[in-house]
Amino acid sequence: DLLGIEDRHFRDILQQIEHGTLQLVAQFKSVGFAVRGINFPHLYEYTHLGDASTITDNLVYNPKLKPYETDGLTSGTLDDRWVFTPKIPSLNYSAIAALAAASRALKDYNKQLSDEALATAITAWGGQHDEPQPENNSRWGGRFFENSECAAALQLFITTKDEQYGKAFNALIWHQLNVALERNISTAAKAVPFMPPEYKSKLENYVVKYKHEMEKLDQQNPYGVLIGRRGWAGNSELISWAITNFYLNRDFPNVIGREYVFKALDYVFGCHPYSNISFVAGVGTHSKRHTYGSNRADFSFIAGGVVPGVLLLKPDFLENKEDWPFLWGENECVIDICADYIFLTNAANRLLNEERNTGR
Repeated sequence: DLLGIEDRHFRDILQQIEHGTLQLVAQFKSVGFAVRGINFPHLYEYTHLGDASTITDNLVYNPKLKPYETDGLTSGTLDDRWVFTPKIPSLNYSAIAALAAASRALKDYNKQLSDEALATAITAWGGQHDEPQPENNSRWGGRFFENSECAAALQLFITTKDEQYGKAFNALIWHQLNVALERNISTAAKAVPFMPPEYKSKLENYVVKYKHEMEKLDQQNPYGVLIGRRGWAGNSELISWAITNFYLNRDFPNVIGREYVFKALDYVFGCHPYSNISFVAGVGTHSKRHTYGSNRADFSFIAGGVVPGVLLLKPDFLENKEDWPFLWGENECVIDICADYIFLTNAANRLLNEERNTGR
C-alpha cells in the first residue's frame, strides 16, 4: 500500500509473511516463546548441495527402524532438525513485533492467522513483562535483537491503537536514542505518523545529530555510505541504513536529503570498491554470476539474490570473489537482505516518481 507494489508481487510477499507467521505462532504454541533457531543435526546436511528438498527424507525419525529403513511414515534416518530453545527476552520482543506487524498485513488475506498472530503477540508481551528473564549479552544478542522491546511496543500500538503500548514505546525510545542513536533512529522514524506532533518536534533534534554522523562517511570513503568492516560483508547494513534514510526524508526532508537513499542503491548496483559488479544477481548489465545459494555447486545463481558484497580482509584488502561462490561472507543470498532490497528499490522508485511529478 505504501509503495504501490503490483498485485501479483504483493501476493507473493503475503505468502512469505504467512509462511513466517505460521512458524512463529507454532513456536509459541509448542514451547511458549520464540526459539533461537532450527538447524541441521549433522554436518553433511549443513553442507548439502543441490535442491533443498533432498536434504532429508521428509519422514519422522523412528529409533526402532534401521538406518534408511522406512515403513512409509517413519524412517531410521536420524535427519530431523534440532530446535534450540534458550529463552531470550529480546528475541521474544522481536517475535512480538513481527507478529503484530504481520497481523496487519494478513488481515485481508488470512483473517484467522491474522487474529491468532495478534493474540499471540499480546499474550507474549504480557508474559514477558510479568516474568522478566536474564538477557543474552552475547555479541549476537546485541547485534540481532537491539531495541526489540521498543519495536514490539511500537508495532503493538500501530496494530491495536491501545495507549498502553504507545506509552511504553514513548518511555523507551528516548533513552534508546541517547545511548545508541544510529541503532535506534530507524524505529523512532517509523513511529512518526502514529505519534502526536510533539513527538516529531522532539525527534528532529536527534535527526540533526544523526545527519552529522552520516556526514562523517564522506571522510571515510569516496562513496559516502556504510561499508561493512566485520567478517560478513556490509550490504545488509547498507540497505537497512538507506531504508532508515527513506523514512527520515519522508518526515524531515530539510534535514535528510534523498541522496542518502539513492547512493546506497548506486553502491549495490556497482559503484563500490574492488569491481563494478552489481551485487543483485541478474540485475544490471554486469551482475553477480556465482552466488552462495542452494545451487552454489553449479557455480550459478538464482536471479534476484542479493549478496553481502565487498568483504574487508583486515587490515586493508577489499574482496568479492567471482570464481568461488562458497565464501558465504561475500556471496551468500539470504532472505532478509532480499526483502529489504525489494523495499528499498520501491522506495527509490517512489522518490523518483515524486521528483518527476513535482519537478524537484
